[in-house]
Amino acid sequence: MIYIVMGVSGCGKSTVGAKLAEQLSVPFYDADDYHFPESIAKMAGGTALTDEDRKPWLNFLAKKIVEWQAAGGCVLACSSLKQVYRDLLSSTTEGSVKFVYLQGDKDLLLSRLTNRESHFMGSTLLESQLQTLEVPLDAITVSVALAVDDIIAHILKKIN
Repeated sequence: MIYIVMGVSGCGKSTVGAKLAEQLSVPFYDADDYHFPESIAKMAGGTALTDEDRKPWLNFLAKKIVEWQAAGGCVLACSSLKQVYRDLLSSTTEGSVKFVYLQGDKDLLLSRLTNRESHFMGSTLLESQLQTLEVPLDAITVSVALAVDDIIAHILKKIN
């Protein structure tokens, strides 16, 4: 099974994803590590990516998902803000992808982003991400206001 931990920047995808992978004894991958250099430069400069910018990255991730599923599954941290992105990511392994949506309010997310160090995605793009976000209807949804261990416990309860 592939679990994709999704949400806007600052919601804790990497932190929760790594801890969830540890609990499930599967590898953890961060989709940010697969962004093309020009996309990172664009976001670091405060410009949101377009669907056209994202498509090659999402297609690459969809191919990786096939490999990861064949190897026994994983947890992937990936914003997956639009349903069309989620559809693309799950299209290559029918029934083997489950999304975990980390939901948070704007003030909490903004405070996390302004205190975060060494990440190309700054707080300037939060509003754009919130506007782009299409809340998933078929995901495990967890509030990021909870402690990380409580988030993990909630996810594991829903998985089992």
